[in-house]
Amino acid sequence: MTLNKETVNEYMAAFRVSDHERILACLTEDVIWEMPGIYQHIGKKAFDKEIENDNFVGSPSIQIIKLIEENNIVIAEGAVQGNMKNGNILDAVFCDVFEMEKGKIKKLTSYLMSRNASLKFE
Repeated sequence: MTLNKETVNEYMAAFRVSDHERILACLTEDVIWEMPGIYQHIGKKAFDKEIENDNFVGSPSIQIIKLIEENNIVIAEGAVQGNMKNGNILDAVFCDVFEMEKGKIKKLTSYLMSRNASLKFE
């Protein structure tokens, strides 16, 4: 396994237990975490605040389905579940695009889609 994939695997393992120190150790100082249309956090301090989002309780369950790498880009496709403070349960699929620099995450773009949202097509 490449260094970049090892870093992404460590990042996911640390996220499963909400281990801030381990997560932050996977990042560059100037890391960017973006969820298009939702938020963009710049720097470790901003990233750290989003690790345990105020809308959730406990640590998420994360499953990686695919992990693909090319030219310092690692793409992780997977699923995530989490308990929300309002009593709802997040059940979603994701595609995370990690831009890597020297074995660290420089930019993370997260695409997330709920599997328990009701969709209507007309």
